[in-house]
Amino acid sequence: MNTKIWLSSPHIGGNELKYIHEAFDENWVAPLGPNVNGFENDLEKFLNSDTKVAALSSGTAALHLALIILGIGNGDEVLCQSFTFSASANPIIYAGAKPVFVDSESETWNICPKYLEIAINDRISKGKKPKAIIVVHLYGMPAKMDEIMEISRKYEIPLIEDAAEALGSTYKNKKCGTFGEMAVLSFNGNKIITTSGGGALVCKTDKQKEKAVFLSTQARDNAPHYQHSEIGYNYRMSNICAGIGRGQMEVLEQRISARRKMHDFYIDIFKNFAGVNVFSEPNSDYFSNHWLSAITINPAIAGFSREDLRLKLLGDNIESRPLWKPMHLQPVFSDAPFYGEKISENLFECGLCLPSGSNLTDEEKERIKNVILS
Repeated sequence: MNTKIWLSSPHIGGNELKYIHEAFDENWVAPLGPNVNGFENDLEKFLNSDTKVAALSSGTAALHLALIILGIGNGDEVLCQSFTFSASANPIIYAGAKPVFVDSESETWNICPKYLEIAINDRISKGKKPKAIIVVHLYGMPAKMDEIMEISRKYEIPLIEDAAEALGSTYKNKKCGTFGEMAVLSFNGNKIITTSGGGALVCKTDKQKEKAVFLSTQARDNAPHYQHSEIGYNYRMSNICAGIGRGQMEVLEQRISARRKMHDFYIDIFKNFAGVNVFSEPNSDYFSNHWLSAITINPAIAGFSREDLRLKLLGDNIESRPLWKPMHLQPVFSDAPFYGEKISENLFECGLCLPSGSNLTDEEKERIKNVILS
């Protein structure tokens, strides 16, 4: 059996151990310390905007805190992109709120501005104005932010960006994660950079960041004893994990370049395949980090299906994965309202994510190419 080729495996840069050793040498083995502060500063500089970053235990934790800081609670409604991973929607339930799902549009695969506005007006007509909008930059592809921000402002509904997959992506030269009232980043093991597990909340103000740090460290009041006036969470990133992140930030631009080259690799492979489309930017306003390269297959034209290719790759021990199953089709969210058509359903039926790691070797790429061409 050939060695496993993963969809997206961690890629260590080399300097991570330096920061980890410093943490051990100075006994900063806790959810605070120089690496946490340094990692937050590195991210703020990279985002190149007037943002404040709180390093947390996961992107899911960051999204949960964003909802809490925006005052969302029991019975409130939150609009959420349906075509995404469940971590975009689960924190809505954690907060006691209810998700309202919105379909995607076909160019960026992200939340459809037309159906977003239809959903808002319909919820208002039912006496339930949504309290927030969650937009996801899927697979690193920026959403249609001009139209979405205009809707957010028009109805005075705060926007949260789920940029978990989109660190380094830009829309009109502005970094994903800097548009909304708040944004979420992820450093899970499969992301473009990793802290083994971890995430961050991107805020607009120092006050919001201070609140996030307060809530993420069990909401301890300023007292000599343990006193709590609010419910808190154990959501802060450790100084050890942040050390990994600092080393990863040193190679982030290289990781983005390598992922984009993997996208070009698939463009070249599929250029003569009728019925196969490689997911790409609609125009020059969009710059995707191409965290994952994805394709859609029309079996009537291509002569093979998404599943045919997935199983063929699997037979050579190469991991690929269907696109996200939309949230409105998930059993756990079967009662949630949905606005849209069948864009996300069709993408799920015919789409496939292909191996996209920045550490794939030339030999591994050749194996992938040969299986596809066969």
